[in-house]
Amino acid sequence: FYTPYYVALDRGLFAAHGADIRIETAGTPDAAALRLLDGSADLAWSGPMRPMLERSRNDASPLRSFGAAIMRDPFLLMGMGARPGFAMAELASMRVAIPSEVPTPWWCLQQDLRDAGVDPAAMPGIRFMPMGDGAKALLAGEVDAVLLFEPFASALEEQGAALWYAAASRGPTAYSALYAITPRIAEKEAAFRGAVAALGEALDWIAASTPETIAELLAPRFADTQPAHLLAAVRRYKALGLWEGTTRLPEAALDRLAVSMIGAGAMSHHPGYASCIDSRFD
Repeated sequence: FYTPYYVALDRGLFAAHGADIRIETAGTPDAAALRLLDGSADLAWSGPMRPMLERSRNDASPLRSFGAAIMRDPFLLMGMGARPGFAMAELASMRVAIPSEVPTPWWCLQQDLRDAGVDPAAMPGIRFMPMGDGAKALLAGEVDAVLLFEPFASALEEQGAALWYAAASRGPTAYSALYAITPRIAEKEAAFRGAVAALGEALDWIAASTPETIAELLAPRFADTQPAHLLAAVRRYKALGLWEGTTRLPEAALDRLAVSMIGAGAMSHHPGYASCIDSRFD
């Protein structure tokens, strides 16, 4: 689902817009934020949950998001066999594997459950595990459903699983954008403006390209993924509108994420759009 960033990198768009980008893997979302704060990194991409979470705890936090890339939730709820007319309330009595790698998909799914009248805290079948293990557990009959992203989902479909619910269908949810600290944004504004422009060009290229063309560009980054699964993943995300829109982060997308985070107990209040988003690059 990070395709817009990969397109901007692999098509040389960052460099073309005057942004000298050198990529390093932080290791964890927490580590990325810490590297921004200690000055060892200038820019990161991550969920807008990070600045929002930090600013809910400390209104002096300098973290700000900008340059929206993915404003719909990429996670997919899968089960064995088709389930026409699936209703979220059905999960109340099921064993469900939830990703342990990151908190956001569970925060958001909990809000979907609450909206359907289900109390997530009262669900006895929730099991946290890495997505790969969740896929194996579904195939082994150890869970009834699994929440994961592509290309896990397309690989599971080949083995008899089916999509029950695409979280993207709930509507805008702020899922991934660029972010940095305010002093660095001021210091490197021209370069960051170029990075946002490159991201916008990447989104335009994705919108104008076929799934086959996009999958071909991504293939070297997913050498361990079967080409058929990668193509199916791109087709699904393109159809779900995961990469549509501009680099302006919609207020409704951030608000939906905030509601989910507050409901899950991750933060006590929404610090506000203007507090978390730097709009100078819109």
